[in-house]
Amino acid sequence: MVSSEQRRKQLARQKYERQLKRREAARRRARIRNISIALGLVIVLAAGGAYAASGGLNGDKKKDDAEKAADQPSAPPTSKAPDPCEKPAKGKPTGKQWKKEPAMKVDKSASYTMQLSTSCGEIDFTMDAAKAPHTVNSFNFLAGEKFFDHTPCHRMTQQPGLNVLQCGDPTGSGSGGPGYELPDENLKGAKYPAGTVAMANSGPDTAGSQFFLVYKDSKLPPKYTPFGKVSASGMKVLKKITKAGLTPMQAPGDGRPNATVVIDKATVRKS
Repeated sequence: MVSSEQRRKQLARQKYERQLKRREAARRRARIRNISIALGLVIVLAAGGAYAASGGLNGDKKKDDAEKAADQPSAPPTSKAPDPCEKPAKGKPTGKQWKKEPAMKVDKSASYTMQLSTSCGEIDFTMDAAKAPHTVNSFNFLAGEKFFDHTPCHRMTQQPGLNVLQCGDPTGSGSGGPGYELPDENLKGAKYPAGTVAMANSGPDTAGSQFFLVYKDSKLPPKYTPFGKVSASGMKVLKKITKAGLTPMQAPGDGRPNATVVIDKATVRKS
């Protein structure tokens, strides 16, 4: 027969175990909430409608964050608009990783153009090696390594002050990268009008391979390395993609594009 003292201890132990479970559940909810915020919670401030978030346009986060992130690829489209894109080319990302930033090989006085042959059409953009040499050098290297080939454009936003298509993550989760990080560049007085190509990051000097294409003037703080300009023909392709809408994932107007946007092949040309 269980004594009253033993019963009291048993009840106390059960209460303690319930408390531990509640605390763990609370920590788990907090982690998920923080990841959602870091992946791009956007608010419109009363003064100026500026973009503010704890992390903003993030990219290339660590593996533990990737495992927790709810933003996984291949969500089915929910928009009534038809998918304007073709079936992606056969193949999958290489998944290559490097420990160090590639050695500097670009000519800072030359012009470079990146051509993204996507399932939705050709998106070309010029890259400014003089103002963002580390970034352009990295893109030249990664394109040569076929790092971007068969990678999806995993995120799109359609919010006041934030209108971008984000690409460059081989995992399609918003958490992948090349294994190394790049220094921020060209931030002084940086602005993000339509056509701008800039780097996503998870904080100062943490850019990797994820980048975003601005399809409509966006109000962002000067924290994301601007390094390129989309061509007129590329902007037409972006318009086609954005017209198909998105499937909200993190917040209204922030999620996965309904268009099946996959970079079949990325090429960098020097001119």
